[in-house]
Amino acid sequence: MLHYEISGNGKKILVLLHGFMENNTIWSDMENHFSKDFTLVKIDLPGHGKSEIYHSIHSMEMMAEKVKEVVDIINANKINTLGHSMGGYVSLAFAEKFPELIESLTLFFSTTLADDEEKKQIRRRSTAVIDENFETFVNASIPNLFNNNEKDILEGKIELAKKIAKSTNKEGVKAAQLGMAERPNRTEILETLDTKILIIAGKYDNAVKTENPLKIIPEKTNIKTYVLDCGHNGHWEKPTICAEIINTELLHNLPKHLVL
Repeated sequence: MLHYEISGNGKKILVLLHGFMENNTIWSDMENHFSKDFTLVKIDLPGHGKSEIYHSIHSMEMMAEKVKEVVDIINANKINTLGHSMGGYVSLAFAEKFPELIESLTLFFSTTLADDEEKKQIRRRSTAVIDENFETFVNASIPNLFNNNEKDILEGKIELAKKIAKSTNKEGVKAAQLGMAERPNRTEILETLDTKILIIAGKYDNAVKTENPLKIIPEKTNIKTYVLDCGHNGHWEKPTICAEIINTELLHNLPKHLVL
């Protein structure tokens, strides 16, 4: 069973799925700004945080099935998923498997697209680096996930991200890398899912190029996009505005396609 924590007692259930080398604590800055109309379910994905490692490869489908176990335990009929990066990939797999449970899906600095062949090879080769010098792997990769123009301001958050990453079990990190490498293109979910879909992207995101998720969005009234002035980690870089978007979109409505 995955480790999870629940806070709040609002009517809408918001399931928070963190990204690669993160855990459920990444949401603390945003949590203070979420509406009290939400019940927050903060999950540690397999091999991350306090959740166990299940296999040598953690596919997005397997992770989604484990999230479903948590949803069953809390007896939720409908959930709103907010998935950061890898958590977005898991959200898409969940929506594919269990569409009847989805009230809304938010891709938070994430994409429906599969890795290209070069990225797949980079992920697979990284497992050797993780084995040999995990600290070097973390120190080299984490700073690039933040807005390069504001690294001085974000120094504390970068160090926090490194600390969380280094606390992650190396075997869990490798299993996630290999699972992300094999994930399919799930753009079709945007076409078939009739519930609300939010896409929140970063103008300076080096991990998920902003133009990639935005250029494949179908013209549907249930999909809204936001481009923020930040890198890959809106939960640390722009927590207030990210929470406000979620509050407003899931509890109210705003015009389509905003650049903030």
